[in-house]
Amino acid sequence: MRSYSELFRTREFTPLFLSSCFRTAASTVSGLALGTLVYRATESPLLTALSMFGPSLAQMIGATTMLSAADRLPPRATVAGIALLFGLGTAAMAIPGLPVWAIFVLLLLLGLIQSFGGGVLWGLLNEILAKEGYLLGRSVFNMMSGIAQITGYATGGVLVALLSPRVTLLLAAGLYLAAALTARLGLTPRAPRALGRPSIARTWRTNARLFSSPERRTLYLLLWVPNGLVVGCESLFVSYAPSRAGALFAFAALGMFAGDVTTGRLLPPRLRARLGIPFLLLLATPYLLFALRPSVAVAAGLVAVASVGFGSSLMQQERLVALIPDELSGHALGLHTAGMLTMQGVSAALAGGIAQLASPGTAMTVMTTASIAVTLTLAPSLPRRRTASPDHQHPEPSAPRERQSKMNST
Repeated sequence: MRSYSELFRTREFTPLFLSSCFRTAASTVSGLALGTLVYRATESPLLTALSMFGPSLAQMIGATTMLSAADRLPPRATVAGIALLFGLGTAAMAIPGLPVWAIFVLLLLLGLIQSFGGGVLWGLLNEILAKEGYLLGRSVFNMMSGIAQITGYATGGVLVALLSPRVTLLLAAGLYLAAALTARLGLTPRAPRALGRPSIARTWRTNARLFSSPERRTLYLLLWVPNGLVVGCESLFVSYAPSRAGALFAFAALGMFAGDVTTGRLLPPRLRARLGIPFLLLLATPYLLFALRPSVAVAAGLVAVASVGFGSSLMQQERLVALIPDELSGHALGLHTAGMLTMQGVSAALAGGIAQLASPGTAMTVMTTASIAVTLTLAPSLPRRRTASPDHQHPEPSAPRERQSKMNST
């Protein structure tokens, strides 16, 4: 699969893509509204950062208890159901007079639900496109995410200013409901990819199996830690520039879009394999200049350049997909998503704590220095050439193909 037109001619890709568009827009608009709401109520950089990225901490709990569900639940019902629950939870946060602690309780519950949602989504994408089309398909999702964030943060900033954070949350809840409806009506019923009930024990066994490969282990760490530390910088945009945070988020999304286009469409495979580490370093380095406390205009340019480096995630994912068996694709990709979001939550908490004691600019400098150090530490242990999956000789039981074919035809 080599072109975007081939992607959108593939059955089920378009409804899955549209559903994700609605969800990303909802997440972007609600995140800015919620961050503004919490900042106005508390004036705390730490609580503001946690309100926007803290729910990701719940991903760590889900990744160690619930992740086996990613391959053992019917994908259509799960994708639609998660979007519906997010819509209801976001609407609940808009209730006037709701205390801040109740907002965080809701965020924690939604984070637990999302802990296996990423695995269901990306496992389904891998099933629809197969491994040879996964990188191009994921790049389109990432580009969509960049565009949705650009427009979402810009629109969210206007809505928060003209209306209120609570009204903006209600609009975001409507977008989540649109995502649920699109998935329910547009996707085909499919059997789970693997047999058996989800369980904590099965989750732990599969996590251990995935981490038993040194190359996979290094890829997971590269996907989680350096990126997460930089997202800790982004979590301080509201406290760095309270009235212009939407512009900083929009320029970050613009840079991410450029990086995804370059990685997914322009770079040949051989060159992609060599640029993963340089892109990670590009992601972090511009944030070092925040030690000088640049103006919002200069800061926007810096975050745009830095965010091109998020294309490194596609490069690492391409290697990871080649190293996982098909029947574990949802779990493996869900582990990537859960670990990534967990690290983002940890980094947001850490960055917010440093900013509380010092300043947002100082905290960004500390976080980006740590990101560079981790990248340079892990880089030597990543093999230069991609290897084959070490699991093919011990496959997990998968759902019968006859059952899948029958369900796909309904």
